[in-house]
Amino acid sequence: MAHRRVVENYYDDINNLADLLNKLVSSYRLLIGGANELNGIALSKKSDVKEALKRANGVGDIIDQTIKVLDDASYGYMSYCKMKTEIMKSKLQIEYIESEIDEELRLKD
Repeated sequence: MAHRRVVENYYDDINNLADLLNKLVSSYRLLIGGANELNGIALSKKSDVKEALKRANGVGDIIDQTIKVLDDASYGYMSYCKMKTEIMKSKLQIEYIESEIDEELRLKD
C-alpha cells in the first residue's frame, strides 16, 4: 500500500502544479489588463507602461516553466494510468470469461 501512497502524492503534486498554473494565468491576465488600462491613460508615462509589461513578462516566464514541469510530470502519471488500465482490462476479461464458463458448466449439470 506504500506504493499507492507514493502515486497519490505524485498525483497531488500534479494537481498542485495545475492549481498554481491557473493562479499564475489569472495574475498574468490581470497584469496585462492593468498595463492596457495604464496605456490608455493620457497622463501615464511610457516607462510606467513598460514596467507593467515587464512584470507581466516575468509572470509569463514562470508560466512557461510551470507548463514544462507539468508536462513532464503528467507524462509519468499518464503512463502509470495507462499501464494500470491495461492490467485491469486483462484481469477483468479473464474473470468475465471464467465466470461465463463456470455458469455454462453449472447449466449443463
